[in-house]
Amino acid sequence: MRIAKEVYLFFHMLSPVSILASWYTPDHVAGPGADTDPTQITFPGCSCLQTPCLPGTCSCLRNKENYDANLRLRAIGSETERAEPVFECNILCQCSDQCKNRVVQRGLQFHLQVFKTEKKGWGLRTLEFIPKGRFVCEYAGEVLGFAEVQRRIQLQTIHDSNYIIAVREHVYNGQVIETFVDPAHIGNIGRFLNHSCEPNLLMIPVRIDSMVPKLALFAAKDILPEEELSYDYSGRFLNLMDSKNKERLGNGKPRKPCYCGAKSCAAFLPYDSSLYCPSEKPNVS
Repeated sequence: MRIAKEVYLFFHMLSPVSILASWYTPDHVAGPGADTDPTQITFPGCSCLQTPCLPGTCSCLRNKENYDANLRLRAIGSETERAEPVFECNILCQCSDQCKNRVVQRGLQFHLQVFKTEKKGWGLRTLEFIPKGRFVCEYAGEVLGFAEVQRRIQLQTIHDSNYIIAVREHVYNGQVIETFVDPAHIGNIGRFLNHSCEPNLLMIPVRIDSMVPKLALFAAKDILPEEELSYDYSGRFLNLMDSKNKERLGNGKPRKPCYCGAKSCAAFLPYDSSLYCPSEKPNVS
């Protein structure tokens, strides 16, 4: 399926709770209402047995190579406002495990540490240098249906943490593909990533075996040892304050303050108001 070059990400969050509050999983798992099992293999493999995977000959590479020779994502930069989806070679491909179109599926390559921040609860930092463009970690959890997302959000109080992320991908024919992920009960280290209005990570939907994307986080710039890892919960690379930012949500709940400390801090965490609609799923096309 052809995917257009725009992705909008929205995330609702308070400070993370106890590290031991959930089951750990390195990959997505099917949750209530999920339309597709994220573990189901749905993509055919490429036939690049004798030749390297390159655009024009490899069925997994649509237009250009995803990564360079140093495993760095090519489409990344400080001016990035929308994420370009990535397709990696999968388990059915005939290319080797060393194919350079296999990056996210190799898992963690850097030493990361969960630590307690001063104002934001738990956070995640790197213990080593991470070059710009390198894959850092995934945001993995339960893949949910929209009704279950609304049920969980409506049960939350002002004191509850909310990790639900809504990914909306605009396809070339006007269709919108939605993916809802919640790592609150079943998730990985990505749940400890805090928001920043000037983040050092960028989230990219990466598809490997399934149409359900892995929510992969790449270094948006060189990251130094001991630096906290963060991304923009709104999906924009730069989350600037605008006239639409209000102190309270449409349902009367107060906005959560942002403690990122950036010069361009928007003062409040981003949120997706459509997930607070009490009834039918909104039309996002």
